[in-house]
Amino acid sequence: MDKFDKHILSILQQDCTAAVSEVAAQVGLSTTPCWRRIQAMEKSGVIRGRVALTNAEMLNVGLTVFVIIRTNQHNPDWLNTFAKIADEFQEIIEFYRMSGDVDYLLKVVVPDMKAYDHFYKKLIDKASFADISSSFAMEEIKYTTALPVDYLP
Repeated sequence: MDKFDKHILSILQQDCTAAVSEVAAQVGLSTTPCWRRIQAMEKSGVIRGRVALTNAEMLNVGLTVFVIIRTNQHNPDWLNTFAKIADEFQEIIEFYRMSGDVDYLLKVVVPDMKAYDHFYKKLIDKASFADISSSFAMEEIKYTTALPVDYLP
């Protein structure tokens, strides 16, 4: 990865709908070499996909909840089962295995508290946890899907 690739990634992370010719002009390449670089990054997995970012409020999922899960089951079978359960819930948009006092962290989006209560009851019905607690986001201060490219070698 060189400075051109980093610049291309920065541009595409801000707007993946930009025409290759626009990206090429911004990075100082002609269209064909720029397109080849994009294709190579897609093939290698650096670019995993291209998506549309949507407005949570307009999709009526404006309540963001961070669900902290602790379990006394620390084995691959439990994790695989729980991962499959999490896949069944469209409300779970992020899922992490953590270090420290927390075992798993879920980011959940729902319309309101009543919808979260319904989600919570379905979740605890499907899996057993040692402890589960929730924190509700009051305000989104920063949100981005763009990853830093300055750490690339």
